[in-house]
Amino acid sequence: MDGICFNNSFAGDVHGQYSDLLRLFEYGGYPPEANYLFLGDYVDRGKQSIETICLLLAYKIKYKENFFLLRGNHECASINRIYGFYDECKRRFNIRLWKTFTDCFNCLPVAALVDEKILCMHGGLSPDLKHLDQIRSIARPIDVPDHGLLCDLLWADPDKDLDGWGENDRGVSFTFGADKVAEFLEHHDLDLICRAHQVMKPEVWSISMILLLLLDCDHLWL
Repeated sequence: MDGICFNNSFAGDVHGQYSDLLRLFEYGGYPPEANYLFLGDYVDRGKQSIETICLLLAYKIKYKENFFLLRGNHECASINRIYGFYDECKRRFNIRLWKTFTDCFNCLPVAALVDEKILCMHGGLSPDLKHLDQIRSIARPIDVPDHGLLCDLLWADPDKDLDGWGENDRGVSFTFGADKVAEFLEHHDLDLICRAHQVMKPEVWSISMILLLLLDCDHLWL
């Protein structure tokens, strides 16, 4: 888990929409004038996943102190093999390139703690998450399992109508209610959970002002 201390902009799913990524930088400023934390899902769905992930990785390499990339559920071979990235790599270059990106994705951090008060991840909370050191202790490189802490950090969703934990309609991980958000923040002395992974709808915002949801593709939010 990355520890981050700076005044930064947060960005949700990009999903291979390179023109939207450039527009985001035009609005928010190009690195290093602006600091960024991206919350995952850089590939699949869009037509230019290769350009998108290459630009983001280039900025990460050049400005490693103020440009951060977290892993999303689509930074996983079993997912992007189906939803477009594999086919794009195979069509435009070769399968070896896809495998190289897979090795890279397996090394990405899955969460970030901003100023010791804002916990960021792509998906959400996990019933297995009792201490933040559990995230820090996740060894990398690692593939995403079908269940457990790492899976939940990339796949879990909030549910405004739920108390506690529930089944996820995605067929993977869990849903969690506002009570679990408040309980987690109080226990760990945090102010905010920041995540992506869903299209932003007004009713989702009402689950709690302490759960910030960022997304999506055609409507990137800073």
